[in-house]
Amino acid sequence: MSKPDAVTATRVWNGMRTLVLDLHDRRNEVCEALGMSFIRAKALRRLALGPRTMRELAAELATDAPYTTLVVDDLEKRGLVERTVHPGDRRAKIVTATPAGLAAAELAERILSEPPAPLLGLASTDLDTLDRIVTALLATPDA
Repeated sequence: MSKPDAVTATRVWNGMRTLVLDLHDRRNEVCEALGMSFIRAKALRRLALGPRTMRELAAELATDAPYTTLVVDDLEKRGLVERTVHPGDRRAKIVTATPAGLAAAELAERILSEPPAPLLGLASTDLDTLDRIVTALLATPDA
C-alpha cells in the first residue's frame, strides 16, 4: 500500500470507528433495556447461538475463568441461563440459555442491528456501494 493509500485507509478506519463506537454506539441501549452490563448481554448473545462450556464462553468473551463464572452466576440468578454437567467430562459445565435468556439475547440483537438514521438516509446507490465494500472487507482474511 502506498503512502497516500495508507493515509486514506487510516482516515476511513477512524471514521468507521467513530460512527460505530462513538456516534451510534448501541451498547448502552442494550444495557438499559436488559438491566445488565454489556458483557452479560454479550454472553447471552453467544449462548443464544448454542450451549457452550465455561471454557469456550470465556475464550469467546476474552475473559478469564473467574470473571466468566461471575457473569454466568449472575445470568443464572436472573433465570437467563442454566448450567449442567458436561456429559463427557464431569469436571466441566455446559451453559445453556433459557427461554428468557433467548428472549433477552433477541432483544439485544434487535437493538444492536438497528441501523442509525444517517445510514438509512443514504441514497440507495451509496448504500449499495457501501454494502459491496463492507461485504468485501468481511470476506477478506486478515493478512
